[in-house]
Amino acid sequence: MRFYEDKGLVNPSRAGTTRVYTSRDRARLMLILRGKRLGFSLREIKDYLDLYDVDPTQHTQLRQLLAGVRKRIAKLQEQRAALEQSLAELADIERQSENALKQAAK
Repeated sequence: MRFYEDKGLVNPSRAGTTRVYTSRDRARLMLILRGKRLGFSLREIKDYLDLYDVDPTQHTQLRQLLAGVRKRIAKLQEQRAALEQSLAELADIERQSENALKQAAK
């Protein structure tokens, strides 16, 4: 929590030394954690959250979210293709190795 506070993502009020998190802070934290789980950087998440206060219609925020989501989808699809290629190559090596072992055992 302090890490996200240091990065300016949440700003709890204080009662003495105790941090008091509002429902807004908790909602922001849930969005931060979801964004991290989906692979967005803290910078991207902060930029998105900061727009909430600037644009009450949330149009700018939604456009930025949509652009970020599309970019992330494209990147994940590229990674999936690379993983599928690596898996296919490894399966081929595995098959060749098994055949070589069978030939050597004869």
